[in-house]
Amino acid sequence: MENDKLSAIALRVRRNIIKMVNSASSGHPGGSLSGVEIAVLLYFEIMNIPSFSDENRDKFILSKGHASPLLYAVLCEKGLFPAEELLSFRRLSSRLQGHPDMKKLPGVEMTTGSLGLGIGAAVGMALSAKSDGKPNRIYCLCGDGEIQEGTVWEAAMAASHYKLDNFTLIIDNNGLQIDGDVAKVMSPYPIDEKLRAFGFEVVTAENGNCFDCLREAIGKLNDKNGKPKAIVAKTVKGKGVSFMENNASWHGTAPNEEQTRQALKELGEN
Repeated sequence: MENDKLSAIALRVRRNIIKMVNSASSGHPGGSLSGVEIAVLLYFEIMNIPSFSDENRDKFILSKGHASPLLYAVLCEKGLFPAEELLSFRRLSSRLQGHPDMKKLPGVEMTTGSLGLGIGAAVGMALSAKSDGKPNRIYCLCGDGEIQEGTVWEAAMAASHYKLDNFTLIIDNNGLQIDGDVAKVMSPYPIDEKLRAFGFEVVTAENGNCFDCLREAIGKLNDKNGKPKAIVAKTVKGKGVSFMENNASWHGTAPNEEQTRQALKELGEN
């Protein structure tokens, strides 16, 4: 898909992230906004999804489940539910829970939220597909704060051991987590070298909020060499909203009405 069409989708996704978190008066805008280009490129260009009921479809697992507004906004763009439902985010009995629930909403491939667990489920899906000789590719998005969890590295070790070259891990490396700079809280660096030590083929996207940079990174990966894949995508927390960008305080804070108006204006909505 052309970049202008992807950019238009990304802009709508960003607006809806802001609207959802504002409507709920809670949620995680910063890390949802940083991953927009990653998710949009995967769902609208990279992944093979003839339908969400096709057993051979590619799958996306949002391991950093607190960024659920990102996933919901993208699934809405894929036509899985009406845009009006987005404003039910985090409300009692809503299908759009604070963390994705695979039993409530079509298109959610795995219930996630407890950090470090989504990648384990994704590796299991990749192992199942490979064992059954199916063409599914599994993509998993982890946060850079999330990879401080030990279970992430247990899953990485399994992915390498079972030679899961149908598995791609993407690190949303925005550099910030709820307590601040990831390097100061518990440094995961060098992320690329650690993943290589675990047997991954690794590339870095120096601008993970750029479709061309992400495409180039994905294009460098060899999907038939017996190695799991990883992309370290350097992104901007709160990308697209000036007062949220590179500001850890927006990890899990909802904008008020005035801030929402300003954010939406910056995102081109009057």
